[in-house]
Amino acid sequence: MLPMLRYLTARDVLALGGDSPQRAVQDVTDVVHLMRSNAAQMPAETHVDLASPRAKAYALPASVGGRFNAAGVKWTAHRPQPQDGFPLALTMTLINQADSGMPVGLVESGGLTATRTAAVSALALRLAAPRPVRRVLLLGAGVQAQAHLHMLKALFPELDGLICWNRSAEKRDQLVQNSGPLPWPVALPDSLEQALSQPFDALITCTSAAEPFLGPEVMQQGRIILQVGYHEMSFEGIRQASKVVADLWGDFCQTSAKSLFQMYRAGEFSAEQLDADLAQLLIDHWRPSADDCVYFSSFGLNVFDIALAARLLHDAQQQEIGQLLPLFNGAPDAHSSR
Repeated sequence: MLPMLRYLTARDVLALGGDSPQRAVQDVTDVVHLMRSNAAQMPAETHVDLASPRAKAYALPASVGGRFNAAGVKWTAHRPQPQDGFPLALTMTLINQADSGMPVGLVESGGLTATRTAAVSALALRLAAPRPVRRVLLLGAGVQAQAHLHMLKALFPELDGLICWNRSAEKRDQLVQNSGPLPWPVALPDSLEQALSQPFDALITCTSAAEPFLGPEVMQQGRIILQVGYHEMSFEGIRQASKVVADLWGDFCQTSAKSLFQMYRAGEFSAEQLDADLAQLLIDHWRPSADDCVYFSSFGLNVFDIALAARLLHDAQQQEIGQLLPLFNGAPDAHSSR
């Protein structure tokens, strides 16, 4: 029998529970432990320019052992201001078995990226917040904001309240309406100034801002600031944090548009100033004090994407979900070139 490649659409991903915050948190936790034991690797990304200005396609490889047994690459095209109705970022993930190298499947994975990012935020809220999180301010109304709202609903039903703001109030209101019944009251302030003036102990930024619009005013004792988006936070604001945490510090600090890494390249932050990363939170039990103000920079690790896609492909095989495509037309040629 010829080997088959399983193709999972975005609808298949949802059918398999690809948007489950609980399962994503477990996947991320397991991968962090595998990374600590050198059973996972994540080489530097590479990219090519696309035809339109500022548009790029990124190849992000990684491998992870354990129950995932996967080597793969996430291929993402970032498209500035698309006018075709499709997302800003289009993402596919190809998975091979790590032990044999045989291709396993191809997954439409834009939703998976948002889910694993929100899972990292959930761990940060649980482990890196100076005080128990009671009120959250969520900025943005796109795919990442949607995933974070879904995560908060599933994992933090005990919140006292949520504040939502977006530059477009219409999109913000649609985000909340599409989320179904929520377990806590939601405030919808008209302006960013009104949003920031309300009491909150966790701020999650999920915007595509290319220029900072948050500064020292948001840094207060007992708060955690989670930067999920691009460049929302000013260098002055980051300097006001008493503790700086990131999911990981890696080669991407040389190229990433995230505020913290821009600050590093400007010579205003060093790797030695980082107080903790995900492994230190999960394995070494690093914790801030109650009076700290924590800034958490979420770069987004593609090794998590590979793990989530591998888990879904395993489940898809068990449940016979997805489209099977034959890989070869005949017997393998031992003398064929790469």
